[in-house]
Amino acid sequence: MRKAIIYISILLVSVGAISFISCTERADRNGNDSPKGYNLDKPIKYNMPDELLEISGITFNNGKSDSLYAEQDEEGKVFYFKLGDKQVSHSRFGKKGDYEDIAICHNRVIMLRSDGVLFTFPLSQIRSKEVADVQKLEGLLPPGEYEGMYADEKSRQLYILCKHCTDEHTTKSSSGYIFALQADGSLKQSGDFGINVKSIEKILGKKRIGFHPSALAKNVNTNEWYILSSVNKILVITDINWNVTAVYPLNTSLFGQPEGMAFDANYNLYISNEGSKTSEGNVLKFKYTK
Repeated sequence: MRKAIIYISILLVSVGAISFISCTERADRNGNDSPKGYNLDKPIKYNMPDELLEISGITFNNGKSDSLYAEQDEEGKVFYFKLGDKQVSHSRFGKKGDYEDIAICHNRVIMLRSDGVLFTFPLSQIRSKEVADVQKLEGLLPPGEYEGMYADEKSRQLYILCKHCTDEHTTKSSSGYIFALQADGSLKQSGDFGINVKSIEKILGKKRIGFHPSALAKNVNTNEWYILSSVNKILVITDINWNVTAVYPLNTSLFGQPEGMAFDANYNLYISNEGSKTSEGNVLKFKYTK
C-alpha cells in the first residue's frame, strides 16, 4: 500500500511538471502565448498550388494586400497573386537556385539567394514573362547561409540576417547586415546588428539552442522586429534596437516549415510554410485586433 501511494505521488508530480513545462513552452516571459494583437493558434489558411509547394519568402508592395509576391526554393521566378486565387502568375528573373527571400523597396524587387548573392530589378518588369534588367550583386555578405531579409520603404534600408555564418557561434549570437538601396538598384553597406541568442535561451529556459533565422519582418505598428526560426519552431520579437523581448514557440501542427513572413498595411501578419510530400505549401494570415 505504501509503495502504491509513493508511486501515485511520483506520477502526480511528474504530470504536474509536464503540464508546467508545456505551459511554459507556449508562453513568453509575461505568460502570453501570442504577441499582443494576434492569436498564433487561429490563422486563416491559404493553400498554395503545386508550383509553390516550396514557397519560401513573401512580401507586399507598400503593404498592399491585393497582391502577394513570393519565391520558391528552386527556380529563379518571382510569383505574384491574390491570396485565395487558384492561379498564380510568375516572371523569370534568373537561373535555378536556392532562393530564400524577397523584398520590395521603392519599386525595386530584391531577391536573396541562400549563399548571400542578391538580385535586384524593377518591379514594373515582373508583369513580363522574363525580367530584362537584373543586377546580380556578389561579395556584399560574408560567407554563410542566408534566409531572412526585410526592406524598409521609408529609410530605403535593407536588413539581412544570417542563418549560419562561418564566423559566428549560433549558440551565442546571430549576425545581421544593413544596406542602403541606391537609385540604380545597387546596394551599399551601411551598418550591422546582432541578435543575442543567450537572451532567447533565457526566456525559453533552455540552453544551447543553436538559433537559425529563416525570416525577418518589421511590425511598423509597434516598431518591433519579428524573427522566425524554422529549425527551432519559434517566433522571436525584439525592440527597435534588436534587444530580445519575447519568444513564442510555434504550434507544430500549424507551422510545418515556416520560411517567410510579412505584414500588410493593416498590421495583419502573414507566415508562409513550405510543403512536403504529404502537405501543401501554405500562407497563414493572422488578423490584427486591437
